[in-house]
Amino acid sequence: MSSPSGHYNVTAYLSPDGNEDVLKSHIETAAVVGQQYFVVPATPTDIRTPGTINDYKRMAQKFNGAGELCKDHQLKLGYHNHAFEFKDLRNGLTGYDVLLKETDPGLVSFELDIFWLINAGYDPLVLFKENPGRFKMWHVKDMDKTDKSVYTEVGTGRIDYKGILAEAKLSGLENLFVEQDVIKIDP
Repeated sequence: MSSPSGHYNVTAYLSPDGNEDVLKSHIETAAVVGQQYFVVPATPTDIRTPGTINDYKRMAQKFNGAGELCKDHQLKLGYHNHAFEFKDLRNGLTGYDVLLKETDPGLVSFELDIFWLINAGYDPLVLFKENPGRFKMWHVKDMDKTDKSVYTEVGTGRIDYKGILAEAKLSGLENLFVEQDVIKIDP
């Protein structure tokens, strides 16, 4: 069994004080486990809803710093999205746009949760074309055909995975994780 990546809570590091101790401890754990990617699972709660462009620029700087620390341990940093990063902050600019533009592609990759991206009203194929090679990991889960907030078994919902998978190379895909989350049948 292998573990190519892991999600690590680094809220203490992402806070304005920026305590690196927890971050360094988690990076060491990821290295010992033999992971390739150290994934930040979300921004701190206080940025998710009221976040500003400057908040996301600060997150991007923090991600770049964490990416440097990861590099020292032969790890790569990734960021996992939800829907809140796609909220319009000003004139169509989203927090996710800021993260993509303000992070160093050599230090920061993205773990694209396709369900949440589509839930927010965005097309993964557009993101791949605009940011080729940045999406090294995908979370694959499906969306109910009638209710976009409900998960369903992968392959039975409204997400066109055949079309998305056709652009895996453009996205930079290295690892794909199938998630069933909360579904209606016995997993």
